Amino acid sequence: MKKFSVREMTIGALLIALAILIPNVMPKIVIGPASFTLASHVPLFIAMFFSPLLAAIVAVGTTFGFALSGLPFIITLRAASHIVFSLAGAWYLQKRPETVLVNGQFKAWNWKFQLYNLVIALLHTVVEVLVVVAFNFIDLGNPGTYDGGAFFFFFVLMGVGGLIHSLVDYNIAYYVTAAVSKQFAIPVFRQAKDLFSRKAAA
Repeated sequence: MKKFSVREMTIGALLIALAILIPNVMPKIVIGPASFTLASHVPLFIAMFFSPLLAAIVAVGTTFGFALSGLPFIITLRAASHIVFSLAGAWYLQKRPETVLVNGQFKAWNWKFQLYNLVIALLHTVVEVLVVVAFNFIDLGNPGTYDGGAFFFFFVLMGVGGLIHSLVDYNIAYYVTAAVSKQFAIPVFRQAKDLFSRKAAA
């Protein structure tokens, strides 16, 4: 098993702290009963550029943070569901680091990354909607009491809204991490550059 270094522990702790802080300070878009906080997923998405282990630790740490913060329990459950897409996405980036660069360089538009982003956003949204649907059926027993009905809330607000939210947040994380990687070693970006260098030298 890969050794978890002090550096990664420190990065993980900072990302967990940011993930807990951001929902309290960033602007929210509120539509009916649903709300979307700008950049709330960015710390977890950044962790995915390091390793599946760091992504898992940030996802679990964020879940515990929300559980201890006194926020509604559904927020904790939604955070817990993030372990699914974060592990899947981080694992894929470990296998396909070239996804983040184009010919070894960062480009403002990278279709490979955007396609990957879309798949992660779909997984993110589906799992989160399933968690919220299950919670509402078990806890409330009548999810249709939402304004506009259950279909509008779960599949339009949570579904479409959540998909867009995930796409935007992952792009923020992507651009921020790409900029930082020029001065600071980010594993997936470093692996992508090394892979291109080996291919160019072959």
